[in-house]
Amino acid sequence: MPLRTTLLTTLSALALSGCAAGPDRVASAPPPAATAGPFLSTAAAPVTTSAPQADWWRLYQDPVLDSLVADALAANTDVRQAAARIDRARAALRGARADRLPQTSLSASGGYAHVPASQLPAGANQSGAGFSIGADISYEVDLFGRVRSGIAAARGDVAAAQADADAVRVMVVADTTQAYADAASAAARLKVAQSIVQLLDETLRLTARRHTAGLSDGLALARIEALREQRAATIPAIEAQRSAALFALATLTGRAPSQLPAIAGERSVMLEITAPLPVGDGAQLLARRPDVRAAEQRVLADTARIGLARADLYPRITLGGSASSTASNLADLFSGGPLSLLLGPLVNWAFPNREPVRARIDAAKADAAGSLAAFDGAVLTALQETETALSAYGRSLEQRRALTSAADAAQRAARIIRAQNREGVVDSLETLDSERTLAEARAALADQDALVSSRQIALFRALGGGWSDTARAAQP
Repeated sequence: MPLRTTLLTTLSALALSGCAAGPDRVASAPPPAATAGPFLSTAAAPVTTSAPQADWWRLYQDPVLDSLVADALAANTDVRQAAARIDRARAALRGARADRLPQTSLSASGGYAHVPASQLPAGANQSGAGFSIGADISYEVDLFGRVRSGIAAARGDVAAAQADADAVRVMVVADTTQAYADAASAAARLKVAQSIVQLLDETLRLTARRHTAGLSDGLALARIEALREQRAATIPAIEAQRSAALFALATLTGRAPSQLPAIAGERSVMLEITAPLPVGDGAQLLARRPDVRAAEQRVLADTARIGLARADLYPRITLGGSASSTASNLADLFSGGPLSLLLGPLVNWAFPNREPVRARIDAAKADAAGSLAAFDGAVLTALQETETALSAYGRSLEQRRALTSAADAAQRAARIIRAQNREGVVDSLETLDSERTLAEARAALADQDALVSSRQIALFRALGGGWSDTARAAQP
């Protein structure tokens, strides 16, 4: 049965039942048939239908990146907050389960009293000490599912918190990989920018010699010098971007910027997987995405809360007993003082004014309906993000192929123009145009390489990789 149908059936059944407990948690089921097939955008990108691996960053085969991701999963502050929220949900679940057990309490008191003689029989003491000790025990008979519904709701909250933590891990892994890739891309773009400046320096020297020999005018020299300075001005901006990426990487791994290992910034080659990427299909995506699983568990938890609210329409029956002893001194309390015993059931029923209870039931139904809508939205968002990431990745590869061809053509043209310029066949303006075209083509290609790397990481982020049951079980 499709997952949404299962959730709707559970929600409706509980809303109609009078005394049923909240539903048991439902494991992730296959998504609706319309989403179980391959993605529409797989034709636009080099991908396979194999299921993506959880530790997708290892496909880059970079030990430094592997180490940084491990550090982030262990020390990132967002991951630690998510773990704390799981602990809180588990504590609430223990509290809900404790309602199935008898509740006990102990009490003790002591005091000194003085009563006017006019209010006492003749000869009675007007003042004296008094002590009492007692014990109470009670057990709720869960005839109408209040306790069971509370436990089911708490279970759903725990599962939702765990899925939320998995979603945080997905984001942290992707952000860490992206920051590392940004630093590497900036280093690669910096090398390109510096090589362009060096090339323009050579052209500038050649033009200056021709100008000194009277073979070139001052206008050509000034224009080449201006182009050289324009390209040199891009270097500080790229260096700043690289520094920002390294600072972000330090924060993601739980470090101050000064504590980031130097090796984290040594890569100067684009981070990219050249093999086709495994993406799976829609069914695998919805079973894997933590945000979808979290939304599913919230539906189940809020559905259980309908049963929790509905149980208040019926009597709450508690079996209880108490024993107490009173005496005028402490010794008599434990040596045969008067003992009082009380055993019997207690019935607590909000009747006949039941409107507050019905209002709570309606509020719980509204919460469950809202959670179901959020679940539908999470499913649609997961599909939309993955299709968008696939399409964008494929188009970025197409654009890079075109820019690669353009850069190669500009390189050949510039080489020819330089040779002709040395022989005096072409003037300096043509040389300037060829150098400007080559500089723009190489810079555009470097930027596109960085974009391809980012689009690749964005695709893995949309696929929901970055967590696993094994890794989650290993968390403290």
